[in-house]
Amino acid sequence: MPESLTGLKRTDYCGTLRAKDCGREVTVCGWVQRQRDLGQLIFIDLRDRTGIVQLAFGDKTDREIFQKAFTARAEFVLAARGTVRERSAKNTDLPTGEIEIDVAELRVLAKSETPPFAVEEKTDVKEDTRLKYRYLDLRRPDMQKKIIGRHRIVKAARDYFDDNGFLEIETPDLIKSTPEGARDYLVPSRMFPGSFFALPQSPQLYKQLLMLSGFDRYMQVARCFRDEDLRADRQPEFTQIDFEMSFVSQDDVMGIAEGFIKDVYKKVLDVEIPTPLRRMTWHEAMNRFGSDKPDLRFGMELHDLSEELKNTQFRVFSGALASGGSVRGINLKGQADALSRKEIDKLGEWIKAYGAKGLAWTRLASGKETSSYEKFLAPEEAAEIRRALGAETGDVLFLVADGKDKVVFESLGALRKELASRFDLIDKTKPCLLWVTDFPLFEYSEEEGRFVAMHHPFTMPREEDLDKLESDPGSVLAIAYDMVLNGNEVGGGSVRINRPEIQRRMFQALGFTPEQAQERFGFLIDAFRYGAPPHAGMAFGLDRLVMLMLGCDSIRDVIAFPKVASSAELMSNAPTEVDPKQLEELGVSILPKK
Repeated sequence: MPESLTGLKRTDYCGTLRAKDCGREVTVCGWVQRQRDLGQLIFIDLRDRTGIVQLAFGDKTDREIFQKAFTARAEFVLAARGTVRERSAKNTDLPTGEIEIDVAELRVLAKSETPPFAVEEKTDVKEDTRLKYRYLDLRRPDMQKKIIGRHRIVKAARDYFDDNGFLEIETPDLIKSTPEGARDYLVPSRMFPGSFFALPQSPQLYKQLLMLSGFDRYMQVARCFRDEDLRADRQPEFTQIDFEMSFVSQDDVMGIAEGFIKDVYKKVLDVEIPTPLRRMTWHEAMNRFGSDKPDLRFGMELHDLSEELKNTQFRVFSGALASGGSVRGINLKGQADALSRKEIDKLGEWIKAYGAKGLAWTRLASGKETSSYEKFLAPEEAAEIRRALGAETGDVLFLVADGKDKVVFESLGALRKELASRFDLIDKTKPCLLWVTDFPLFEYSEEEGRFVAMHHPFTMPREEDLDKLESDPGSVLAIAYDMVLNGNEVGGGSVRINRPEIQRRMFQALGFTPEQAQERFGFLIDAFRYGAPPHAGMAFGLDRLVMLMLGCDSIRDVIAFPKVASSAELMSNAPTEVDPKQLEELGVSILPKK
């Protein structure tokens, strides 16, 4: 039968004991990593979140204790009291490898069945199995290091913002639904049948209201929720390090954010981040890298070839230019012999997922040059493209043409990153950080047939663009800024609108009638009537920041209990159907599946 801890109190963690502790009586608790039976000797590696210590049982050990050690198996939970002593055979690969515990008392606190996979580092177990038994996966030392690393990053954040005069204030998790952007998660109200709360996509409106309330520096480690399609670095519920400031400019917010990044990298990883960070406008980022979160750790920049091809008769290129789009290209240097025609054809199919109709290419392999498009061009046009892209023997040129620049940027930007990853062109020796600024205030939604806010409807337009809000919204730039780390957006923010007349014009530009704006955001509009200070803020995506800082491949590795791509949690099988009585109390009925 399992025993209790009564009368026995843990004095030390397993991984903290060292040679200086020799001669000291200690009590440790943890899980059996492995048991080694050598006949007259038994050794147990006992594991907790700090590491492993060896328990030793020999001919002087009480027979009852020796028998307990003999029956112990992997993942049994033990408590052991004994004396720290020097090991006769030291293990230099283990921090506790110079010592062991000569056990005088052993208690089996819980037994374990054989686990579905070994609890050890660098497992090759399928992720679905790991997530189904997440409590076992989280016992693995490499997973525990990641969760502990996350804790340290959060602690560094709270300390930094506190040191800089910010107050941590909690905002509600049950709020009014304001459908503008990603889908809300809705929560039916039993007390108000037919009415719903929403879970917050961010604390945006409440933190602005806190600025109106006189709390001029706010921060929060905030839980947020978005009902959207998932990717490797997205979750339906996520965490932000959120902050807002009054009486400040864009530069003030960016300075605080840079200070945080510098501080957290130094405290957690002992890495120096030089500041101020490089800045790049949105238009420059898109034109040079095809992305508003450019990875600057490698080259392969985009080149606009529209001028070189302005008179071309090749309809694939001329049609794109006539439609107002562009033809752009990148040069994969020195890899022509490493990239086969078959692989190029696969890339041509792969890139269609980003909207491109196809991929034009020229392969300058040693001894043989082949191209999918040069035979359709005038010789001088083909030569001009090679010159513009800096082509040499050994290079592969890739071109995308489309009537919409957005398609060209997204497809070539994605191809650039794919090729850099495939051919190991990325410098991973140090983090690469920059700001992207001057975003468009609006982007046109083909699905909705109107302009929508690129960030959110509360972002201040540049003063010099205010007169174009109604007449030319597509050209209006926002006072907005994103921080980019290794080609990933890790934080973003803006100066907020604090003038009621500009907020009304913003809603009008988004197609809201005054009545619709008042119904959705009336509480904010009304608050502006009572003196709204100039304010600005930002939020860091904590999950993504932790993933990148700790060098993980998936955001799921730094979340204790993550969801999968379908938004389900495999361990608990959530979401599930609920009792019909619960639905009846809420006044909710379920439509039959189509």
